Amino acid sequence: MHRQMGLKDDEYEEIVHLLGREPNFTELGMFAVMWSEHCSYKHSRQTLRRFPSEGERVLQGPGENAGVIDIGEGMAVAFKVESHNHPSAIEPYQGAATGVGGILRDIFTMGAQPVAILNSLRFGPPDDSRTCFLIDRVVDGIGGYGNCVGIPTVAGEIYFEECYRESPLVNAMAVGGMPLEMLSRGAASEAGDVVILVGARTGRDGIHGVTFASEGLDEKAEEKRPSVQVGDPFMEKILMEFCLEAVRKKLVAGMQDLGGAGLTCAVTETSSRGGTGMEIDLDQVPCREENMNAYEIMLSESQERMLLIVKERSLEALREILERWELPFGIIGRVTNDGIVNVWYRGEMVVSVPAKAVAEEAPAYEPASREPAYIREKRFFKESAWATPEDYQEAFLNVLSSCSIASKEWAWKRYDHMVRTSTVLLPGQGDAAVLRLRGTSRGLAVTIDGNGRMVYLDPYRGGMMTVAEATRNISCVGGKPLGITDCLNFGCPENPEVFWQFEQAVKGMAEACEALSVPVVSGNVSFYNESKHSAIYPTPVVGAVGLLDDVSICVSMGFKKEGDVIVLLGCGDLSLGGSEFLKVIHGEMSGRIPDLVFKEEKRLQKLIRQLARKGVVSSAHDLSDGGLGIALAECCISGGNGADLSIADNSMRPDLLLFGEGPSRILVSLPEGNLENLKKMAGEYRVPLDILGKVRGRHLKVQLSTGETLIDLPTSIMKSRYLGGREPV
Repeated sequence: MHRQMGLKDDEYEEIVHLLGREPNFTELGMFAVMWSEHCSYKHSRQTLRRFPSEGERVLQGPGENAGVIDIGEGMAVAFKVESHNHPSAIEPYQGAATGVGGILRDIFTMGAQPVAILNSLRFGPPDDSRTCFLIDRVVDGIGGYGNCVGIPTVAGEIYFEECYRESPLVNAMAVGGMPLEMLSRGAASEAGDVVILVGARTGRDGIHGVTFASEGLDEKAEEKRPSVQVGDPFMEKILMEFCLEAVRKKLVAGMQDLGGAGLTCAVTETSSRGGTGMEIDLDQVPCREENMNAYEIMLSESQERMLLIVKERSLEALREILERWELPFGIIGRVTNDGIVNVWYRGEMVVSVPAKAVAEEAPAYEPASREPAYIREKRFFKESAWATPEDYQEAFLNVLSSCSIASKEWAWKRYDHMVRTSTVLLPGQGDAAVLRLRGTSRGLAVTIDGNGRMVYLDPYRGGMMTVAEATRNISCVGGKPLGITDCLNFGCPENPEVFWQFEQAVKGMAEACEALSVPVVSGNVSFYNESKHSAIYPTPVVGAVGLLDDVSICVSMGFKKEGDVIVLLGCGDLSLGGSEFLKVIHGEMSGRIPDLVFKEEKRLQKLIRQLARKGVVSSAHDLSDGGLGIALAECCISGGNGADLSIADNSMRPDLLLFGEGPSRILVSLPEGNLENLKKMAGEYRVPLDILGKVRGRHLKVQLSTGETLIDLPTSIMKSRYLGGREPV
């Protein structure tokens, strides 16, 4: 039975040792879900210790429902990203919808009002009906849930690669703001406190959902459809408003979302964090199905539920609020001081387990690690092996309209990104979304980024570049990066080559976080993203949050005004390795990943923030996917203006100049009268610059310094190809 629940033989033996006896069926199920990879991080805990998680602004790091950063003036921001990959692969609408619901609860569990949703999605190429069905339903699920709850979906990314065809990735991020005194934690710290279950009634959906998420997908995956939870966004909205009111009125001593592993997780984690135990009566749990047994109630992952720890003196006031919101609730137990969770049902004790043993004492593994053979083969494939395009203009249009580069308006137009009326930069307008902090002149910049190709070719450098890309996007809109959250999507950790990818990526990310002074305050590891054919590319995704002292200075990407000067800041290393150009034009995914020099990256980000703060630049856009050529196109399309430029060849191949990808480069435009100021400030920060040309007309014209014209296109044609780039529906 323990093997059917996902436990290994030696893990079962350890459970027997901890209990001093054989576990019963319900106890075994509780250990199985809490010791699953999804909940216990048993293959990743040691490696994750590399991440810096402390800082002067960090109020709450990893280990709680979300990380929390102090943003000054008595305010804090909570944020977190998590995966809902496996559920979305077999039930895409509910998988994506409940991913959004779960991450929102992580935010308001901390006492924060959610203000934004972001997402990072990966699918196979949209060339078959099943993939198009997955894409359509995932996007609908994200929009359907977020729109109904009334939280704007403000930013995201969507990529398409063959390796995600059978294992799509659906990562959801949420951000919330709160006064410092609202900060709430999920701990049951004092014996005698009352335990209350609030929200949706418990059903049989989602049982062993975390176990399902801790194994690979195979031809029997469809049989796991009952493991996918079913969401109710209207109940979530009511639950959110109730929880925030209860915290604001100081009626809650502790609060814990019932997400993965359901009631089992909530009671054991809150007890373990507080060093206490609990007496739980399942007869008091509001259920929506008849004849549920103890096992089903304890393991159900029914959504929109919250566990509250409440002082006896606050009970009546809390009951009044619950009745006003018409929320189902049950007073299901009390906190004890013995560290044991005892569960009663129909007059019998059905569970008696040490809270800490279930919640914290899963074994920690150190898997074998081995560099994959493909690394050397692909990394040292030279650029000279690729022929230059015969027609750069056609190559440019093909890259611009490729499904990973082209506009994702077809997706974000289904999301409400203006609800709550705090969104300053909308999707597609800037490198990060910007939100106004109500009642102040300040703002938050938020983004989510990842690049599986780069990490596949060089996990160490690719991990670095993922962090740098996210923080650079925050800096480009004028925000100072304060911290990050990560979702680490990989294959099976028991495969030495996969675990090597994981170790190297985390090492690179951790070094980048240290160098760029951004602590990792929350996150999620998602292993077993693979099918019977292959694993996905190693795909760490980084969500970053930054602060703008004055939201009015935020910088968008579009070229604004005829005659503005276009300047390239920075001189980061360039490569066609892993680039969109190489994949689209040559059908190749190999090559050298460019170097990232932290000192250069840090100086560049400081410079662009100062330029924004002083109003020197009119636009800013970092160079990432598609290189300089695609950055220019996006600036033209976003601003509705053309550009006339000349780029120095510096003995580089034209395709490398135009499509090479790499870190530490930002494209800006500015009034000619600000150019001397820009030069002076760039000199102070020791950031090189290259004056490329001017905003002009309704064409994009790009010439080499030799006079050869690479691109000469009306912006209308570019916009048509960009907006019509293979909508996967």
